[in-house]
Amino acid sequence: MAVYTEVSDDDLNAFAAEYDIGEVVSCKGIAEGIENTNYLLGTESASYILTLYEKRVKEQDLPFFLALMEHLAASGIPCPIPVKGRDGVALRRLSGRPAAIITFLKGMWPRRVTPAHCAGLGRAMARMHMAGADFALARPNDLSVQSWRPLLEASAPRADEVRGGLVGELVHELDELEARWPSGLPGGVIHADLFPDNVFFRGETLTGLIDFYFACTDFFAYDVAVCLNAWCFEPDHSFNITKARRLLSAYRAERDFSLEELQALPLLARGSAMRFLLTRLYDWLNTPPDAFVTRKDPLEYLAKLRFHQAVAGPGDYGLD
Repeated sequence: MAVYTEVSDDDLNAFAAEYDIGEVVSCKGIAEGIENTNYLLGTESASYILTLYEKRVKEQDLPFFLALMEHLAASGIPCPIPVKGRDGVALRRLSGRPAAIITFLKGMWPRRVTPAHCAGLGRAMARMHMAGADFALARPNDLSVQSWRPLLEASAPRADEVRGGLVGELVHELDELEARWPSGLPGGVIHADLFPDNVFFRGETLTGLIDFYFACTDFFAYDVAVCLNAWCFEPDHSFNITKARRLLSAYRAERDFSLEELQALPLLARGSAMRFLLTRLYDWLNTPPDAFVTRKDPLEYLAKLRFHQAVAGPGDYGLD
């Protein structure tokens, strides 16, 4: 469940009255998501998503996220659009939290990912990268390589409770990632969290990209690496090269990879695995048992990391 902040009827009605969206007829908490409080808001005019931004999202970053969604939508990328109040302002406050209403996208995220889903994702991600080229704002990636050492140090005293020898393995890997992390690759705005539950489909047709609250400025190929990890492994942690080939081929049909990007892809995939392993490890060790959020197994990403360590080159991901 991801409803951290309850909203009273009086506060909700007063908040909605600041918009031209009609009277509120329903408001239901959305269980999915871990960062913010989300409600499915129904009014006389349409359905919307009401988001209250919790403490894990920096308030100073919200104008970047909201402006990015507006920019991408105007460029033809299927993503939610922030709704502005009568005063022209989208970001407001509700129940002591920064809050915004965004448009509702139809579709469902795929519970069972197919190669066709991966192809749709690849096309949409490439188009998103190109559409962000003229976006005026920038935001550093707070969860890139420079953040991994502090995350590991915060978890190190208890990490071997999760798997014996885990700390030593991660220290060795992080030493290599820090020493070899690339520079100068093509980059711009990336999503940085395009997991299946952030991509909507109707059948096998992609209808929306959502949850831009990790979006930042970084290498395009790092975004691709995140998706290789999130979309191309099976529940038993085996790598599905068919899904990877469809994802990467569809991406490069819209925006081709440079030689440097292809050479860096295995290392970026290792880095992506390290990022999610460390954030999951920290949450696994520090989330109270009675918390709303369901902890995610960090060892899933240890298995993925070990796979990428053995990759010889882009051919192992299905690319020529």
